[in-house]
Amino acid sequence: MSDAASVGELNATLGYPFSTEVMTERLARVLARDAHVVFVAEISGAVVGWIESGEQEILAVGRMGEILGLVVADNARNRGVGRQLVEAVEDWALARGLSALTVRSNIIRPESHAFYERIGFTRFKTQHAYRKRIASPDH
Repeated sequence: MSDAASVGELNATLGYPFSTEVMTERLARVLARDAHVVFVAEISGAVVGWIESGEQEILAVGRMGEILGLVVADNARNRGVGRQLVEAVEDWALARGLSALTVRSNIIRPESHAFYERIGFTRFKTQHAYRKRIASPDH
């Protein structure tokens, strides 16, 4: 929880608004879930990356882990931080008895596509993502 502000700042680098209060609340809810995990990476005591993963159970494909978010600070890229964060999630998923890990990567982030392919992920689907707001944003 003490890393909430740093996690929020890194989140802002992806273009998502950042508020320490909101990130603290979100992080508390996520960390309370048994089927979710968040890891941070530090260099010299500073948080330079984070990853969130969750276990999914989908009727069509069964149980699997999914990387739900991964951010590495610009000044820490190409230093193995992302790879180590993914490896931490792989270990977590294996310990839960999961045999597959998926990730979705925004089409506007080609550098992340290359990263995932370099560390052994295979593109298996291209799809559109849709969102429908069903309540006011403050709920």
